[in-house]
Amino acid sequence: MAILNRFKDIISANINSIIDRMEDPEKMIDQYLRDMLEDLAEVKESTASVMAEETRSKRKVDENEAEVKKFEELAKKALEANNEADARIFLTKKQEVENVGAGYATAYAAAHENAVKMRQMHDKLAKDIDTLKQRRAMIKGKMSVANTQKTINDATGNVTQSENAIGNFERMEDKANRMLDEANAMSELNTEPIDEAKALEEKYASNTSAAVEDELSRLKQQMGLDSTDTES
Repeated sequence: MAILNRFKDIISANINSIIDRMEDPEKMIDQYLRDMLEDLAEVKESTASVMAEETRSKRKVDENEAEVKKFEELAKKALEANNEADARIFLTKKQEVENVGAGYATAYAAAHENAVKMRQMHDKLAKDIDTLKQRRAMIKGKMSVANTQKTINDATGNVTQSENAIGNFERMEDKANRMLDEANAMSELNTEPIDEAKALEEKYASNTSAAVEDELSRLKQQMGLDSTDTES
């Protein structure tokens, strides 16, 4: 059987070492697991066939041994009856059966060896598959943690970018405020200064006119001039 040709490879395979050499353990484990499950299915089918052949071979060996004993007992009975000729015939038959039995024994030994190998392969594959499943669960768990950490890192990066954007906005706002303050200061500097002397001149000019009117009223009173007559 083809599966027996892979016996040494399967038995000698170090599943943990194979996993450690995988470039993408998560994906490759899934593929390797599928392959091993296919091998296990083939091994189970072949093991059942080999074990059945082993049972048939063992039955033929047992039947042959029983037949050998039978002819030996017949030969003994012939000798007890003082019939050596019959004893020779039984012993000759016994030898023929023993010769056939040698072939049965060889076939049984081969069938037994194959059955042992198949059981070894079955147990090894079942154990390796269990190891693969455990490692796959562990690796998937690590990948999940890694993806979560990546999400956190990305979120942290976004927060940092947002903080940078806010910082840039605040800097631009400060710059705009400085520019506004400078513009207001420039506007204030560009405004003509108040001529205080001129303002005082106007003040006192208006006071002088009032004084003149007062003086005019006083003179009219001295002269006995009525303000109405003067106006007429």
